[in-house]
Amino acid sequence: MTDGLLTLPAVKELLGRADAAPRRSLGQNFVVDPNTVRRIARLAGVGPGDRVVEIGAGLGSLTLALAQTGAEVVAVETDGRLVPLLQEVAGQSAGTTAGEATDGVAGDRNGSLTVVHADARRMDWDALLAGTGWHLVANLPYNIATSLVLTVLDDVPAVTQMLVMCQKEAAQRLAAAPGGGTYGAVSVRVATHADAELAGTVPATVFYPRPDVESALVRITRRAPGMDPVLRSEIDRLVSTAFAHRRQMLRRTLRRAFDDADETLRAAGVEPTDRPEQLGLTQWTRLAEVSLAAQTQG
Repeated sequence: MTDGLLTLPAVKELLGRADAAPRRSLGQNFVVDPNTVRRIARLAGVGPGDRVVEIGAGLGSLTLALAQTGAEVVAVETDGRLVPLLQEVAGQSAGTTAGEATDGVAGDRNGSLTVVHADARRMDWDALLAGTGWHLVANLPYNIATSLVLTVLDDVPAVTQMLVMCQKEAAQRLAAAPGGGTYGAVSVRVATHADAELAGTVPATVFYPRPDVESALVRITRRAPGMDPVLRSEIDRLVSTAFAHRRQMLRRTLRRAFDDADETLRAAGVEPTDRPEQLGLTQWTRLAEVSLAAQTQG
């Protein structure tokens, strides 16, 4: 370890002791560079008095850096092979006793770091996170990163800030602005909840095993007050329909969504010849409002 943080030899020793080879199916690429996890903790802007939930804590590489800021950390890990190792690392290096739970609810909270054995895709977030103002900071498995971010935005209002590391292309889609090739339905869905921006890149060399793709950090800040759920649902419906054929004009892709697509689009201030990637959140919101008003009148 370096300053209490995990290095490549420490990670290999822990995995070897437990005979726990990294699993590709779980997207397990462990950060083995202390400077990288310190950087992520710094970019997250957390410290004493803050509450952080980490998804996919693994062996605790990032967990320890977050705990060293003085924040209260709840580290969630789904792989039962790693949980005892994570508890050991947390207890020895962070000076805490980590509690375990298998039903998604944190166990004994002894100190500022709690380990939870649960699958973030199925756990009870409300039971895990008391109150509001939580930060989600994580090295997310590539195969669940986008869906998990959207789930948190949709269903976990207790989380108001996120700094997540994921595949670079996924990060770009989460934070994309209108007009670019990475802007799509995911970008709009994020924008209905929050402001998102890229916060930096992470080289493949800091991971074990080394991934075949680049990684990036994205910062997501939930806006308050939130958008009306009915309006958001209508935006999602229209966006999903339009981006299913992103190269086509809106008059064509939305013709099944409206009785008269050209008239509805113009009523919303949108040109029927526009393509979906040209519309920002303001235009999608106006189009959804016009659509809902027409449904009410009908």
